[in-house]
Amino acid sequence: MEFDLENPLTNFDDFHVSSSVPTFIPSFFLVESDHMPTETYIKTLEASDLATSIRREAICSISQFSRKFSSFLSYLAVNYLDRFLSSQGLPQPETWVLRLVAISCVSLAAKMNKLEFELTHFQGDGGYMFEAQTIKRMEYVILGALKWRMRSITPFSFISFFISLFKLKDPPLMDVLKARAVEIILEAQNDIKLLEFKPSIIAATALVCASHELFPSQFPSFRKAISYCPYVNKENMLNCYNSIIDMGWRSNKAEDMVSQQFSSSERDMLKRRKTNDYGKKHTVHLSQVQHC
Repeated sequence: MEFDLENPLTNFDDFHVSSSVPTFIPSFFLVESDHMPTETYIKTLEASDLATSIRREAICSISQFSRKFSSFLSYLAVNYLDRFLSSQGLPQPETWVLRLVAISCVSLAAKMNKLEFELTHFQGDGGYMFEAQTIKRMEYVILGALKWRMRSITPFSFISFFISLFKLKDPPLMDVLKARAVEIILEAQNDIKLLEFKPSIIAATALVCASHELFPSQFPSFRKAISYCPYVNKENMLNCYNSIIDMGWRSNKAEDMVSQQFSSSERDMLKRRKTNDYGKKHTVHLSQVQHC
C-alpha cells in the first residue's frame, strides 16, 4: 500500500465504512504520541532563542529543498526533523550540519511518497553539495533515531474522522471546510507553540477555526460534535485554539481559498450560505469553545 498522510498505517483497519457513515477505530489516537517530539525538546525550544534559531534554519532549508514538490512533503520532512532533533538533541549551529539533516529528511519524505527525484533537485543553493553516500548515511542515522516509524501520524490522519462527525450532506461544503483546515495545519506547523499538542488536537482545532470562518451559524453544532468526541481533551483544544489565534490566524484567507478552488456557481452558493449565516448575527467568543 502506498503511503498516505491521511491513513498512514497499513497494519490497522482504521476506517470501517458501514452504509455511508465512517466509524473510526481509535488506533491512531492510541499511538499518535509515538510520532511527536518529546516534552524536553519542546521546553528547550521555548527556553532558548538559539535552539529556536537552529530549528528555524533547518526548516528554511527543508522549505528550500522541497519547493518543487507539495506542501505535504515539506510537512512530513519537518515532522521527521522535530522527532530526530528530539531524540538526538540539537546540534551545534553549523550550517552544513543543519543542511545535511534537512536534505536527508526531505529525501526520506520523498521516498515515503514514492516520488521520482534526483539528489540534484535538493542541492545547488547555499554552497554545499553532499555526495549521495553522505546523505544515505545521514538517512540511516535519522531512521534509527525515529525507530523506523516513518509512516507518521499527523493532523491529516484525523481530518476525515472529525468531518464525519459534522454530518455535512453537501460535498462542496465538506471540500471547502477540509481545504481550509488543511491550510491552517500547514501554516501552523513551524510555530513551536503547536509542538506540544497531539496531532488529533491540532486537527480538531483547525476544523473549529475553519468552521468558524466559513459557516458561523453552524459553528456551535460543529464545535459541539468535536468537543463531545471522547478522544478530544477540551482544555487542550482551547489552548491550541488560543495558540493559533496568537499566530495571527486571519479569516480573510478563507475567501481567497474559496475563490481558487470552486466554480462561480459553487462560490455563489457558498456566499449565499455564509451571508445567511452572518445575517443571524451569530458571534463566537473563546468562552464558547471552552464551555462547550
